[in-house]
Amino acid sequence: MEYRQLGRSGLRVSTITLGTMGFGGTGWATNVGKIDVEGARRQIDVARDAGVNLFDTADVYSSGLSEEILGKALGAHRDDVLVATKVRMAMGDGPNDAGLSRHHIVRSAEASLRRLGTDYIDLYQVHEWDGQTPLDETLAALDDLVRWGKVRYIGCSNYAAWHMMKALWTADRRGLTPFVSTQVHYSLETRDIENEIVPAALDSGLGILVWSPLAGGLLSGKYRRGVEGPAGSRHVEGWGEPPVYDAEKLYDIIEKLIAIADARQATPARIALAYILAKPGVTSLVVGARTEEQLVNNLAAAEVALEAGELERLDTVSAQPLPYPFWHHLNAADRLGPADLTLLGRHLQR
Repeated sequence: MEYRQLGRSGLRVSTITLGTMGFGGTGWATNVGKIDVEGARRQIDVARDAGVNLFDTADVYSSGLSEEILGKALGAHRDDVLVATKVRMAMGDGPNDAGLSRHHIVRSAEASLRRLGTDYIDLYQVHEWDGQTPLDETLAALDDLVRWGKVRYIGCSNYAAWHMMKALWTADRRGLTPFVSTQVHYSLETRDIENEIVPAALDSGLGILVWSPLAGGLLSGKYRRGVEGPAGSRHVEGWGEPPVYDAEKLYDIIEKLIAIADARQATPARIALAYILAKPGVTSLVVGARTEEQLVNNLAAAEVALEAGELERLDTVSAQPLPYPFWHHLNAADRLGPADLTLLGRHLQR
């Protein structure tokens, strides 16, 4: 297992993070797994044996049950690993039971600590943008949690590039603890973050944690053109995270994945994960699994190094059109910087 620095912090995290949305599996989380404490212990043991040192959850996963199960399953090993959780989503019906107000952040952190059975959170992430709470209030509350020793690092999740940059500027202006990471969706099916989020993260020194790098299972190899999906599975056109706007292109991506996987005697999922892990700025992939077999297969992606030709084939089949102003930047490429070239460099080589 490789360990990468999390942004500009001194923290080193494994390139695979164990995602625990399937721990508990109640409410809307039932479709991602129903893993109990014993199942969680087995997954944690498998992950730790492979070198995983970061475990990611959120208060909203199964209404707190995921955190409870993670805490119980880690038990005496809690101090040997890194635990990340999140705040922002609704945890009740009250007017202050959601968002990033000081009230909700501090109360939610205390509740997460109780559920996790610990006195500190290694990485506390704001789960989504809150455009109704002043950033000064949000960041000051997070800074207090760090100063009180209840949180060690903070990060954001599902932020647009301008959200990230405004938050970093506000923290710098106020002398508050800055984010060290951003957790975002990134997959062969959805490469939107390459336009602005990746360059902004690279330029500002934010580590990138990737959720759902298999696009919710779309890239597992189970879904193919003209083939009936697994029993009980969703239809491709009904996918929500990520939404599928072009099913034919998705199937083209899947066929290319399968061809590369077959040539390597690997699984499509392993190749899809290795592809994202090779992209600029990516620190770790948050990967969950319903079964231990799936987990073992996903963990093996950390050992796959795709060749340049394989990366090029996957880049080509999954390429997205350049939005404005980036296609215009190609006309003035003599003044582009390293962060710009993460998006435009490939277009300049044509």
